[in-house]
Amino acid sequence: MTTFADTEFPGLEKADELSGFCQELFSSLTRSDQRRWGEVYVRGLLTVPGRKSIRRIADHVVGWRADQCLQQFVNQSPWRWEPVRRVLAHHVAAALRPRAWVIEEAVFPKNGGSSVGVTKQYATSAQRTLNCQLGVALFMVGEDASCAANWRLLLPESWDNDPLRRGRVRLPDDERHRPRWQYMLEAIDEMVMDWGFSAPPVMVHTRDQRMTQPLLRGLEERGLPYVIRVPENTPVLPAMTRVPQGRVLSAGELAVRSAKQGRITLNWRDRTDGRLVSSQYAISPVSTGSVSGPLHLMPGRPHGGARRVLAEWSAGGRRLNAVWITNLNATRLPELISLVKLSPQAGNDMARLQDEFGLRHFEGRSFAGWHHHVTLVSAAHAYWTLQRQEQLQQVDGMRLRPHA
Repeated sequence: MTTFADTEFPGLEKADELSGFCQELFSSLTRSDQRRWGEVYVRGLLTVPGRKSIRRIADHVVGWRADQCLQQFVNQSPWRWEPVRRVLAHHVAAALRPRAWVIEEAVFPKNGGSSVGVTKQYATSAQRTLNCQLGVALFMVGEDASCAANWRLLLPESWDNDPLRRGRVRLPDDERHRPRWQYMLEAIDEMVMDWGFSAPPVMVHTRDQRMTQPLLRGLEERGLPYVIRVPENTPVLPAMTRVPQGRVLSAGELAVRSAKQGRITLNWRDRTDGRLVSSQYAISPVSTGSVSGPLHLMPGRPHGGARRVLAEWSAGGRRLNAVWITNLNATRLPELISLVKLSPQAGNDMARLQDEFGLRHFEGRSFAGWHHHVTLVSAAHAYWTLQRQEQLQQVDGMRLRPHA
């Protein structure tokens, strides 16, 4: 993976561009010293090589031992992160014109159990149990790039009734354990209801089929479009005359049945290495009533139509690669596939946040500190992404410019 230290990056060395970006981003912070420390932290995340600890950022950017001031800003200062994220999200939306919102898991391995939300828990993206914090990030995904716009820290149930630990990390009284799908819906609701966005299709990889139905129903009740990757054993009610009424099948079984009626082969170019790849697809309707009862759609919401199961096979048609459930009934299959192929971009950028932008390097323990840190990491990555997009557009413009 290419790091930003290895990349020609016009604008990173221009303090006025980054300063202007940070000035607008942190305009909601009431004190000028808070706005300055915000810029210091973002600049450090962009420029400090290796581990991006508070001490290393302070030494590298400020040039003197200012780590206590920076520590105070990130961990103890009461500034609100929500307005910063809102400004950042509107910047990203204007530049990337997102085609999807993709929700990704974020894993923060930890030693000990003093940091907020830490416990031994199963990380689905790592497919193992770790002593860690878990969060979810909502990425705005465009054709060529994505940025994390909103975050939630998943609080384990063991933290609900431990007043000593809760007090040490200054955990708000109303912050309690909730199902993962509920955190996801809360992040979406904030962006739609509080930040004024119209949601594009929401994409999630639900590796645990127990959260699939609550998430689907929550999105449908909000009238939101979605393309959700589900485990093959996810139960569905087929909307097919060939299946006895009320018969429950797994999504994988339904995919195999629909494939017998015919598959479509599509060629697409891999976004990572440019290779031409072929896959086979089949799609079949399923009942919106699902296995858990009928759907009661909120009045005036447009995306409460029948669900469909989309399945992908390898080029030879022998291996079932993935299964999705979607309510994009009016979407042509090639357009639906192109949307599905956007999803890995968010995973790639989550890895970049962790490996290059210091997401896992946070040493604080407080609830507010965690939210401050992930917000500032998002800001640094978004600045890098938007500058990179601008550079690529300039290069493309030079290529298209006619010769004199």
